[in-house]
Amino acid sequence: MKTGMRLGGVCAVLLAATVMTPTASAVDQAGPKAGAAIQTVDIKGVKVAKEASAETKRIIEAKAGVAAAAANVCGSGYTISTGAARYGTYGTTYTWTNGKTTGDRYYDKPICAVFFNDTGAAHYMGIRLKDNYTDTPHKEDFGTFSTYAGPVYQNRGYCGEAYSYMKVGSRVVVDNILTVGACN
Repeated sequence: MKTGMRLGGVCAVLLAATVMTPTASAVDQAGPKAGAAIQTVDIKGVKVAKEASAETKRIIEAKAGVAAAAANVCGSGYTISTGAARYGTYGTTYTWTNGKTTGDRYYDKPICAVFFNDTGAAHYMGIRLKDNYTDTPHKEDFGTFSTYAGPVYQNRGYCGEAYSYMKVGSRVVVDNILTVGACN
């Protein structure tokens, strides 16, 4: 079971994050050819996929330190942001990649997803990551967490979906999908 002590510094930074309007959409455009590397831009020291949505770039720019801390949850190598979505004052979902290719298609890239609890109190919440293939089981982490749900990983997760969910008491406050990467 996760506790607030596991990521105390990141939790404090996340709680201080400014409130942003929720969105979970990515730019709808064709990606590069299969096997191509993800091009990145630097936003305050954080590598972000060049094709990431404007909302992702805004979230990263507003709190680059928080985003960098979120990448650390995924582990070494997961340093390129492919997406971020802030859901009011309740939580923020981040998706990360290491930029490597695990197959012969552009979306065959490893993805890590984490859903941060921005409320400061434990709630039932979860993150589910599905890839772009129908035969791969979804990876998920659901439970009562005070800091975050996840990390969850997919080997071929680019162009997949990260589903975030949170209940405060009996009320569902987050029930959203974030597209991983800029895919059509």
